[in-house]
Amino acid sequence: MKPFNVFPYDSNIDFMRLRMISLAVAALIMFVGIGAMFSKGFNFALDFTGGVGIELAYDKPVDVDNVRKRLEAAGYESAQVQTFGTGKELLVRLRDDSKKIAGDDPTASIAESVRVAASEPGNPAKKLRSAEISPQVGRELAENGLYAVLFVVIGFLAYISFRFEWKFAVAAIVTTLHDVLVVAGWFALSGHEFDLTVLAGVLSVMGYSINDTIVVFDRVRENFRGMRVSPGEVLNKSINQTLSRTVITSFVAFLTVFALYLYGGGSLRGMAESQMLGIIIGTLSSIFVACPLLLWLGVNKQDLMPKARDEAALARRP
Repeated sequence: MKPFNVFPYDSNIDFMRLRMISLAVAALIMFVGIGAMFSKGFNFALDFTGGVGIELAYDKPVDVDNVRKRLEAAGYESAQVQTFGTGKELLVRLRDDSKKIAGDDPTASIAESVRVAASEPGNPAKKLRSAEISPQVGRELAENGLYAVLFVVIGFLAYISFRFEWKFAVAAIVTTLHDVLVVAGWFALSGHEFDLTVLAGVLSVMGYSINDTIVVFDRVRENFRGMRVSPGEVLNKSINQTLSRTVITSFVAFLTVFALYLYGGGSLRGMAESQMLGIIIGTLSSIFVACPLLLWLGVNKQDLMPKARDEAALARRP
């Protein structure tokens, strides 16, 4: 009995015939994202802008969502609230622009204002400590995030070049960067807050995208060694053979992240949003971008043969 497949086992969809359209659409989406990043910029969160951190303590366990609503009603719409310790303690973080509300004495007066706003009837808040978070920390985080992206890209290039061939490495890296730029561009376009969890989600998109692409490339390599047809037919066959696996895996991964988006709370919503978008874009790009790029780069059977015995090995192939 054959395992369950979403598409028929003998499906033969001609993806390569659509390659110019698919590449044009992918490029258009990517350039819209890049344009949004340059024209609108990101709505950076406290992690990158700096601000004020306030620790509060209560006599009884406190409802975080209720505190969040009370702070929003008091004018602190971008406040980040999370519990720590026994559940009777809260860490409230406010963006740098919140200090304008407090006048000339930002840290002390805003801490007192937050304490009053976060107090519940019968469960008043007590201020444990407050401190200003320097924007320098944000700059360091942004730099470290950029270094992380560069480290991942260089690692991918080295790994795929060693495992496959340079044309595969170039196609995989371009596809992965496309996915990352689209996801990051979405946050610039939508104005959704960009914090450290979103950065972590974007980095995880790189891992998901490259993994999905390598699965297809593995099948391309196997088919090049076993089929005597044109490169376009090999790429089409490879995509069709892995299509069900790609769709099922992506669907399951999407459900997992969607559950995190629904029930993970506000602090994880940005990361879940970036991962959901990354799974969709990564799945589509492994089908409609990676293989068309390979064909555009002129990949063929000789690229995957050991150079020292090309002729002899090719002669023995069926």
